[in-house]
Amino acid sequence: MNIDSTLLLLLIPLLLIQLGLIVWGLYDLTRPERRVKGDSKILWALVIIFINILGPIVYFLFGREET
Repeated sequence: MNIDSTLLLLLIPLLLIQLGLIVWGLYDLTRPERRVKGDSKILWALVIIFINILGPIVYFLFGREET
């Protein structure tokens, strides 16, 4: 095993987690009954997509308004 395959084995799980969080966050955001803080679903979508792993986590912790 060389350094490239070791690095790849470390990155694949992180990429899958990131992709899963993005998909789950966008799915939750697009539900019609979902309310978000600031009433800007577009802004939250940009946060989810462009702030890597932390964006979806911030959305789930602080962006959603529970009804």
